[in-house]
Amino acid sequence: MEPIIECVPNFSEGRNPETIRLITSEIEAVPGVRLLNVDPGKATNRTVVTFVGNPQAVIDAAFLAIKRAGELIDMRNHKGEHPRMGATDVCPLIPVAGISMEETAEWAQRLAKRVGEELQIPVYLYEAAQDDKNRSNLSVIRAGEYEGFFKKITQPEWRPDFGPAEFDARRGATVIGARDFLVAYNVNLNTTSTRRANAVAFDVREAGRVIKEGDKSVQVPGTLKSVKAIGWFIEEYGVAQISMNLTNIRVTPVYLAFDEVCRKAAERGIRVTGSELVGLIPLQSMLDAGRYFLEKQQRSTGVSEKELIRIAILSMGLEDLGPFVPEQRIIEYLLRNPDDEKLVRMPLTDFADETASESPAPGGGSISAYVGALGASLATMVANLSSHKKGWDDRWSEFGEWAQKGQGYKEELIRLVDADTRAFNGIMAAFGMAKGTPEEKAARQRAIHEATKTAIEVPFRVMEVAAGSMALIKAMAETGNPNSVSDAGVGALCARAAVLGAFMNVRINASGYDDKNYVAGILAKGKDIEARTIRAEGEIIAIVNGKIGV
Repeated sequence: MEPIIECVPNFSEGRNPETIRLITSEIEAVPGVRLLNVDPGKATNRTVVTFVGNPQAVIDAAFLAIKRAGELIDMRNHKGEHPRMGATDVCPLIPVAGISMEETAEWAQRLAKRVGEELQIPVYLYEAAQDDKNRSNLSVIRAGEYEGFFKKITQPEWRPDFGPAEFDARRGATVIGARDFLVAYNVNLNTTSTRRANAVAFDVREAGRVIKEGDKSVQVPGTLKSVKAIGWFIEEYGVAQISMNLTNIRVTPVYLAFDEVCRKAAERGIRVTGSELVGLIPLQSMLDAGRYFLEKQQRSTGVSEKELIRIAILSMGLEDLGPFVPEQRIIEYLLRNPDDEKLVRMPLTDFADETASESPAPGGGSISAYVGALGASLATMVANLSSHKKGWDDRWSEFGEWAQKGQGYKEELIRLVDADTRAFNGIMAAFGMAKGTPEEKAARQRAIHEATKTAIEVPFRVMEVAAGSMALIKAMAETGNPNSVSDAGVGALCARAAVLGAFMNVRINASGYDDKNYVAGILAKGKDIEARTIRAEGEIIAIVNGKIGV
């Protein structure tokens, strides 16, 4: 897997669109980098930019953006609500795939060295890139902000890691490091008081507050771990906010941060009116939030990904200050390749037309996957109807768990619709490779071998998933809402068709594969799955017919 890192530089300009455009155009011009999000804030006078790519391309883009920001932003004139110390205030690197935190920290150190030496900007390392843990915390490094750094930088303990030990009045200083994914998240209050907002922030942030006990100062921690928070007033919106950095969303997820702020604000007579995401958020964070709020209502969590996100947006008031567009705010949605979902994004009529065309793909493998997805969807529908059935209130969790399993089957089978067609196209591409020289012939044969194996494994996975959904379908036929028993029956027919159809594709693709031991093994497994599926379907249909009774 090619290593991928994310970079989220924060530039001290949020009001001049042209300046922001000139900085981000430097990023976009670097091959191998994809700009994901640009999030300016007028009140903070700060723009959070997110881009991803291979490590070398990312640090090249970051360097050019830092250079351009230093040319365009004059910190002597900068005012804003957010703490800051330079034109490029902070520039973290985050490992995304195929790279460790240690390796990411090394790339951050290379970037910092280049910025310090070539641009002559004072640079401080932080988090995983900083060996001295006494100065690895961003808030500690930034204490005193831009105005205080003229003096701070002259202190021996605050000598920069790279660059001159002399403060640059125009460009300020920059902090570069490597960290885990951080969610920048603001909660909106129905007050204009910064003092009251800060009181709530101190209640919840991990560092808490310092209180006096006689002659001693005592640090009283807040209620949320891995959370940094301050209160401020946003003139742009006319409200005070709790501005939070959630530094470990596995420890304190977004939904818990929101609920805890609601609780602490209410204790002080303040209401939360909504919240605001700054930058991007992982998909799982939104799904977990949706499930959390559904569970609080004692509602089934086995709803679609789209519905879980909608529930999260509504519950946390993420559109209180402006639209929240998931396709622009969820990192996985920005990274996905539209070609990977070409078929499943089609309207049903277009999908049927494409299948009926003279093109050989989509064929039986993709159709088997989609039929299996429909079977799992029917069983999931029965589970959700049962979870909300009047008189069955005490069983909402039981059926919700079944529905959540059903969503998993459905989502994987939908993914396999396009995967099967891509596998077929891979075989065709391999057969179309040049074969004029011995080297070309060898490369072509290797490609055919690998593509054929993929074309066997994809429909085999369809078999496994569709067969797995039979347990859900049977449970819904036996214990689900009796008014929907026929839907469970149709689900069983769909699952059987998916398994048998996918096995046909396994067999026909295996017939041209040159590893006979592999072929014998996968065909034996396929026959076992086929036999178990046929038995399960017979049992389910018997249950359904018995309940229908006519």
